[in-house]
Amino acid sequence: MGRILLFNKPFGVISQFSRDGMHPTLADYIPLPGFYPAGRLDTDSEGLLLLTDDGKIQHRITDPKHKLPKTYWVQVEGLATEEALEKLRSGVSLSDFTTLPAEAALIEEPKDLWPRDPPVRFRKHIPTCWMELTIREGKNRQVRRMTAAVGFPTLRLIRCRIGEWSLDDISPGSWHLI
Repeated sequence: MGRILLFNKPFGVISQFSRDGMHPTLADYIPLPGFYPAGRLDTDSEGLLLLTDDGKIQHRITDPKHKLPKTYWVQVEGLATEEALEKLRSGVSLSDFTTLPAEAALIEEPKDLWPRDPPVRFRKHIPTCWMELTIREGKNRQVRRMTAAVGFPTLRLIRCRIGEWSLDDISPGSWHLI
């Protein structure tokens, strides 16, 4: 029976074990042999990354036909409007495809959220807000592209849930084996 490892990927870490000479890698955090990422999370995104030691589980998690929901906490520049949320809920036309409808809601800043290192660059006269987005696909930089397309660029992106798995109380750089 395969095992799944839940990792809270910090900002700036690449979602691979091999070194690129510029960024910390999974090898800097996870000392267990035989685990491989089931999906990716951009270097400038944080949060839940699933790893497994079982190829069938890896395929089940990453195969688009299973459409596992992925939930993100997204801090955006500006105060998102109901109109923007409705566009996200309807599917957003991007240059190369139209997204599936997302679940989108404004939220308070997530409770017990850790500080980002380095901090997000704020602009003095432009407010920010948080939203929770759930998508069922995962194209390259999709959430960032979606929020920008509706007029609210992403400042900070944290994946908090994939399917039944969530960050819960896993601190950045830490992992939990299930």
